[in-house]
Amino acid sequence: MRVAPSCRLDAPRAAPSSPPEGVPVLPAGHRLRTSSDFSAALRGPRGARAGSTLMVVHAGQTDARAGQPPRVGFVVSKAVGGAVVRNRTKRRLRALMAARVDVVPAGTDVVVRANPAAAQANSTQLAAELDRVLPKVLARVGSGRP
Repeated sequence: MRVAPSCRLDAPRAAPSSPPEGVPVLPAGHRLRTSSDFSAALRGPRGARAGSTLMVVHAGQTDARAGQPPRVGFVVSKAVGGAVVRNRTKRRLRALMAARVDVVPAGTDVVVRANPAAAQANSTQLAAELDRVLPKVLARVGSGRP
């Protein structure tokens, strides 16, 4: 008795290997990756933060990163929701920050921490909140005021 293969080789792929056109992607050089970089941005001496019910934005600058491109990282804890909700929230925030990374000064590290309310917010609400909070924190970092 012959068994049918578990997958069809001639079937088209369900998902393309690259993101759809028009969706901004945060380049690899603009991503925070190590825990020490996250800690420096969150707790550094030349850092600032501003927040709302949806998110808290932390930013920090160091002399060692002067002149280098800005980097962005995201913290979405289990308090936001299950894995699907956390990943959706992180994808939305990443796309929003990709469109705004050119307003972040060179040498600045930004960490966007999602609050539990961000899980119920749509992209428009997250964008409005990010547009309100991001300039505040960048102004504080630029002036040296915490």
